[in-house]
Amino acid sequence: MKQYQNLNIWIEAEAWDEDNWDMEDSNLDVIVTFSNRSKWIATFFTYKNIQSLQAKNKQTGECMNGTYFFASDMILIDNTSRERVYEVIAHLLAQEEFETAFTKYPDVDKSEDYLYPTNFFKNSY
Repeated sequence: MKQYQNLNIWIEAEAWDEDNWDMEDSNLDVIVTFSNRSKWIATFFTYKNIQSLQAKNKQTGECMNGTYFFASDMILIDNTSRERVYEVIAHLLAQEEFETAFTKYPDVDKSEDYLYPTNFFKNSY
């Protein structure tokens, strides 16, 4: 099994007003950064949100009136609570599926260190 260093998880919805975060019907970006400076992103969709998007698309005509839907880096999940997102990430890491489910982004530059906890990247260089 691969060994992973410390990680930092950013969940887009945590920047939203609580009233705008329906954990049962939402989609949100998640960025996982490891202490080796590698950064990974995926979008978590609830099953219910896929149904809501299809219904909306039928009304608006998007995606051929709701006949299809796609998103890159999509992970389907039952709810988008922080706890569930963490559980899914831990499971993907344990099963060595993380790098398949998430997309790698450019590594974190030293100029961005202030965005992370103090000494998070302490031994990365």
